[in-house]
Amino acid sequence: MWQLLSPTALLLLVSVCTQAADPSKSVVILDPPWDRLLEKDSVTLKCQGAYPPGNDSTQWWQNGTLISNQASSYSITDATVGDSGDYTCKTVLSAVSDPVRLEVHMGWLLLQAVRWVVQEGEPIRLRCHTWKNTPIQKVQYFQDGIGKKFAHKNFDFYIPNATSEHSGSYFCRGIVKNYNESSEAVRVTVQGPGSIIPSFFPPWHQIVFCLVMGLLFAVDTGLYFSVLRDLRSSKEDWRNDKVTWSRGPQDK
Repeated sequence: MWQLLSPTALLLLVSVCTQAADPSKSVVILDPPWDRLLEKDSVTLKCQGAYPPGNDSTQWWQNGTLISNQASSYSITDATVGDSGDYTCKTVLSAVSDPVRLEVHMGWLLLQAVRWVVQEGEPIRLRCHTWKNTPIQKVQYFQDGIGKKFAHKNFDFYIPNATSEHSGSYFCRGIVKNYNESSEAVRVTVQGPGSIIPSFFPPWHQIVFCLVMGLLFAVDTGLYFSVLRDLRSSKEDWRNDKVTWSRGPQDK
């Protein structure tokens, strides 16, 4: 079937399938990079994508509702629980981004991480964050209820090369204003190499689309060459046809 495709049709098919399998998406970036906040915290969401020269107009959504902000970044100051939700953005020349989940919590302590799901060999960085950055002492981190590290002053718990043994439920504890406070426990997952799905592998509906497009191109091209062959054959028959003249009675 593929032999019937003309070079132009084949190039068009490749172009269509490439665009379908690898669309250019916008990306939401958090600054600072924490997706879990305490009330009164601040965060800036930045939309990365393709913009035309001199036009950084951007669309933002929270939980599917369009936000009036049209700048390339969206800042949240003095965050409240109402600011929690899934945020997406879209630049002028890029598709809508994947959602980024933002959670705003109440309380004195909150465990933060750059990422909650990492691959083996990648680092894990946990942060014991206090409300309004209130001083904290005697900080301790726990994994599945077992103490892992302790210090008299606040510090980040850093694991340079994560393994499957580092998966688990983490929380931190410390003394804030003479009270012993603990954060909520959060799950950290370390994935092995077998769990990585190649990003270049297109979804099934895109594969079906490309196959259907290829079939249509093949049928159309086959019909084109069939008609062209018939026309050429008819033309050759006309050129090679022998015309016989007979003399009429008046010519005698």
